Amino acid sequence: MTVVPKKALGQHFLIDDNILGVIGRFAELAQDDVVLEVGPGLGILTRYLAERTRLVHAVEIDRSLEESLSAALSTHENVNLTFGDALRLELGDLDPPPEKLVANLPYNIATPLVVETLEHARSIERWCVMVQREVADRFFAEPRTKAYGAVSVLVQLAARKTGFHAVSSTVFRPRPRVESAIIAFARTLGPPLADVRPVVEAAFAHRRKMLANSVALAGLAPRARAEEALAAIGQSAKSRAEELAPSEFVDLAAALR
Repeated sequence: MTVVPKKALGQHFLIDDNILGVIGRFAELAQDDVVLEVGPGLGILTRYLAERTRLVHAVEIDRSLEESLSAALSTHENVNLTFGDALRLELGDLDPPPEKLVANLPYNIATPLVVETLEHARSIERWCVMVQREVADRFFAEPRTKAYGAVSVLVQLAARKTGFHAVSSTVFRPRPRVESAIIAFARTLGPPLADVRPVVEAAFAHRRKMLANSVALAGLAPRARAEEALAAIGQSAKSRAEELAPSEFVDLAAALR
């Protein structure tokens, strides 16, 4: 059966086994691991994970892959294959709970899925994901850089980078027109993202505006109150979102409360 990748779902199927060793090393796979994989595609990475871990929760949105994927995984009894939208499923309720997210993430869900699992899938302690190079660069971008944004702040408040590896387009079918990368990171004891996420997302929603204006536009606080909060954390009323370090957003959220 010929499987045709769907552009609308951001599908680029992994077809080269050679990259699996890098993923396995970065993910620090162990025989007792329970792993979550989102977007198993043709099942190449799924089989690799199943042979090295206790259980794989594989979540796939594309029902047209059911026949081919089920056949590819038929000899692996330790794969729990679920069809559905990973962004709508309660991933925190998976049983047994996954400790690692290891996946070739569909391009169109990579950023929201990483943030959602950091915030809500508390059992996950380690991530090893293949994403667009541009997305990977954003995760740990520095303040005052073009790549720095809301996802940079949220990821850095909850995790530390443990690995990075540029990936050739030849490992995918079809070949993407953008560069890709494997990025790995581990959870840290950061603040609850729910406490700071509204402020972070409001701040970067209007990147070119002054931060106080962005907070006011989001309805989180009047502009004058936002300016007072900025002053309380040692920032100018004219500060823009990209000027604040992740820890300063935590202070700002507290000051606004």
